[in-house]
Amino acid sequence: MEKGVENNGQLTRQAGLARKTNETDIKVSLNVDGTGQLELETDVPFLNHMLDLFTKHGQFDLSVQARGDIDIDDHHTVEDIGICLGQALREALGDKKGIKRYASVFVPMDEALAQVVIDISNRPHFEYRAQYPSQQVGSFSTELVHEFLCKFALEARVTLHVIVHYGFNTHHMIEAVFKALGRALDEATTIDPRVKGVPSTKGVL
Repeated sequence: MEKGVENNGQLTRQAGLARKTNETDIKVSLNVDGTGQLELETDVPFLNHMLDLFTKHGQFDLSVQARGDIDIDDHHTVEDIGICLGQALREALGDKKGIKRYASVFVPMDEALAQVVIDISNRPHFEYRAQYPSQQVGSFSTELVHEFLCKFALEARVTLHVIVHYGFNTHHMIEAVFKALGRALDEATTIDPRVKGVPSTKGVL
């Protein structure tokens, strides 16, 4: 686990980790205070596209190298990338001092509208409301969106609510979700100079 590298005397909010099982081999590194730089090596093209959107709209720097048993299906690879990304976010944020903590973001994509609400609370919870017209986008199963987001939220230890309000193009609907997730995380992880210490009356998150 790589965490918090000194940069000109300041601790950067970044972390890297690896996860290897009999099903997948994943390496992820995340810089919360990035500029939208992305390096991807996975065998799931649609997820690559979504992670590109997440990274660009969240202004994170993200590197993902993933190999999995895609001869069976994409499930294990998508799920384990979600696990690793969540763990990397949790580690990168450290004690969470000074962060805004909350965010609520709506993002349209043509006819589709998605909403993501997040609380970086150390209270893992996931709610998901989405009805997609199609069960597949190309070879990608839409149920894997739930799997990815759920594992991400639980491992990041955040409260995450995702709502797709409407839409008729499944690709557009999922794209709006990942853009909204990036923007919401960007806002919630932003350091607010008015916040002294941890943003909780408990004094800890």
